[in-house]
Amino acid sequence: MNRENQLDCCSPQVLISLPQTRNIRAQFLSAPENPLANIASAKKRARQAVVRRGHNMSLRARMRTYVKRTLAAIEAGDKDAATTAFKETGSVIDSSVSKGLIHANNAARQKSRLNARLKQM
Repeated sequence: MNRENQLDCCSPQVLISLPQTRNIRAQFLSAPENPLANIASAKKRARQAVVRRGHNMSLRARMRTYVKRTLAAIEAGDKDAATTAFKETGSVIDSSVSKGLIHANNAARQKSRLNARLKQM
């Protein structure tokens, strides 16, 4: 077989043909059955993991959005908006810790760095 006729797994032709949906549950349901799980409980855990992963990705994206909002307010130089955004971001980061998305030390580091930038204003 010619190497030119074969498609690489990361070639643009293959990547374009992949579904571009963010709905994790739809991706799992449209995919063929999980080849690794043979036992019913393992199949169920695989389904639950896919749904949980989607939920975690959403919460993590929400946290990043709040951090970016705070950084944008700091860059704009609006101290009142930055302070308000920092308070909201702190609570979102703390809720991410309680849900197990990030480690407590990671949250403390993020909040500390944001607070340091806020104080530099």
